[in-house]
Amino acid sequence: MSDKTEKTEPRLSVFKTYKLYVGGKFPRSESGRVYEVTDAKGKWLANAPLSSRKDARDAVVAARKAFGGWSGATAYNRGQVLYRVAEMLEGRRDQYVAEVADAEGLSRSKAAAQVDAAIDRWVWYAGWTDKIAQVVGGGNPVAGPFFNLSSPEPTGVVAVLAPQGSSFLGLVSVVAPVIATGNTAVVIASEKAPLPALSLGEVLATSDLPGGVVNVLSGRTAELAAPLAAHQDVNAIDLTGADETLAKELEVAAADNLKRVLRPQPVDGAGWTATPGTGRMTAFLETKTVWHPTGALGASGSSY
Repeated sequence: MSDKTEKTEPRLSVFKTYKLYVGGKFPRSESGRVYEVTDAKGKWLANAPLSSRKDARDAVVAARKAFGGWSGATAYNRGQVLYRVAEMLEGRRDQYVAEVADAEGLSRSKAAAQVDAAIDRWVWYAGWTDKIAQVVGGGNPVAGPFFNLSSPEPTGVVAVLAPQGSSFLGLVSVVAPVIATGNTAVVIASEKAPLPALSLGEVLATSDLPGGVVNVLSGRTAELAAPLAAHQDVNAIDLTGADETLAKELEVAAADNLKRVLRPQPVDGAGWTATPGTGRMTAFLETKTVWHPTGALGASGSSY
């Protein structure tokens, strides 16, 4: 029996390959380009896909294709799907804590608080899916023998510029309300810190969310936002991740087909951790109003 200690060869690390998430699949950018993503101290983390205008157009096609099924699903079902996203994130919590800590230069404890808040936000919006209609819709009193009923409907395909400084909690805070109300989304991840957003695509793909409901692009925000703002099949745009100059340019481009535009909103002292309210849901809802005669019964003119 040999008493020699068996030597093992050193093992090479398996680096994660980050890809786009478009139409329920994980393509590389059609351009083949990538760009280096570094942490807060300038240390290399990964190569992220540098999306092109073609990638943006492909994402719009995928979002439009998914819109009919997602908007036609029951609000209760959408809530179940959003809750499932939260479940899946909970199971991968440690991964997101590490990614957020690297992306934003936070301590592990502060990054964990951000991730926990993001998971809770999915649950919060999951609970709103079948309640928002009661808040913003209902019966309207009118001067005449009519029922007048208003109900909210999703706007359509929404382009979302994710916050630049909040790679995960801010991202969830702008994406979840868009899809909770039945819209589909084309999301441009934070240019400097896209990795948590690209990882989110992996969770969405395994959480019952139909492919195309959320599409995630990484790259230069201005380069991707311009074609989306001008795209005739994009119905609305959230400018959260744009600076003042870019936001003005995109708003002008969005006017060409009368897109709904949500201008960048100031984030208060509590940051993205503050309770969001319903504003981001109602920003991308249309109100359909239906009139129906009550019907007169008998000579007395009584009605039902």
